[in-house]
Amino acid sequence: MAAPKADIDIDRSAGDFSYPEAHTYDAGTGLSHDTIDYIVDVKGEPDWIREFRHKALDVFNKKAMPTHWATKDLDNIVFNNIRYYLSRGAKPSRSWDDVPEDMKRTFERLGIPEQERKFLAGVEAQFDSEAAYSNIKKALGDQGVIFVGSTEGLKEHPEIFRKWFGKVIPTGDNKFSALNSAVFSGGSFIYVPPGVKVKHPLQAYFRINSENFGQFERTLIIADEGAEVMYMEGCTAPKFETATLHSAVVELVALKGAKIQYVTVQNWSNNVFNLVTKRGLAMEDAEIKWIDCNIGSRLTMSNVISKSISLGSGRATYRGQVTVPRHLKNCKNNTECDALLINPTSRTDTYPAITVRGTKNAMQHEASVSKVSAEQIFYMMSRGLSEGQAMSLAVNGFVNDLVRQFPMEYSVELKRLIDLEMEGSVG
Repeated sequence: MAAPKADIDIDRSAGDFSYPEAHTYDAGTGLSHDTIDYIVDVKGEPDWIREFRHKALDVFNKKAMPTHWATKDLDNIVFNNIRYYLSRGAKPSRSWDDVPEDMKRTFERLGIPEQERKFLAGVEAQFDSEAAYSNIKKALGDQGVIFVGSTEGLKEHPEIFRKWFGKVIPTGDNKFSALNSAVFSGGSFIYVPPGVKVKHPLQAYFRINSENFGQFERTLIIADEGAEVMYMEGCTAPKFETATLHSAVVELVALKGAKIQYVTVQNWSNNVFNLVTKRGLAMEDAEIKWIDCNIGSRLTMSNVISKSISLGSGRATYRGQVTVPRHLKNCKNNTECDALLINPTSRTDTYPAITVRGTKNAMQHEASVSKVSAEQIFYMMSRGLSEGQAMSLAVNGFVNDLVRQFPMEYSVELKRLIDLEMEGSVG
């Protein structure tokens, strides 16, 4: 067996997959007020959303690029080269059999096999700008639980949606939250009524299939008083040569005594700029647990409890923000940002921000950076493992403490995703 190399190379091209574009609606390249009108008209949105989007675009155009989010990398984003809306239609299928075959094959490969759909309380699968499939178990629907895409949420449940939409993360929070507010499409809208405890997870998958595309899903989760829900999402994209932008906004609202557990596993290749703004609002006696696992990507911005795995020239940047209002007491927060670097060209940066205005509150932040060395890989390969298997074992060990908190079915799925990634089989 050859001696260990100074660097670790992973073939991320083998088995990569995407399907030919077949869009009914295409807003074209570039961003303007005409783009906003096109999106609103196609989606049939109310006037208040049109006004909201146009104001957000004005905010986006006025705001400078953030100066503390790895500026040199952000300068490589050419907003006028991006396509902001691509879809085959805004109405998702309720039956898996009605999903177009190419989309179905994509999501089956990424982890929505039949046995897992049976286990989950509800599943949504988004392809480019819109959900291709969205369904929730009848028993939950009968309890008043809502799990639909944001497009359906704002039109069919405006009395709930509008009350909290944009309230946790204001449009002007940063340049990318303004961008999302202007062109958002897809994402999940979840409402759990008072006292309802959703026993099995709700899950969403977001897939970028098209080149020069930007995905801007908007997720709003509301757990009413005493309610409980676990939501998990996965994100992937092919390994295109050109830059791809993923800029989502996630708002979590846990009312008095409610519990929300939010888990995201994002599997990006290093052509993806992953700039996501996520924030939770927890009322009295409420609890929000947040797990964010990112694999790859050119640049990742996220927050709260996070795991990142940087591949190739990938760079992970975490901008965590925790704020405790003046009137709250006895609040506890723990923020952890852990990163695993695959080779010497990877990098991670952490920018925590904690503001405490109340009294008798406890806040703490932890961060760690570790590296998989060539010697570790060589040792495992000398025991008969392939390079991909050895790397997969190292990465699975890194995320093992998080995986123990997942339901068994999702733990198996995460391991499969990592195995495919290390073998270069999925992008």
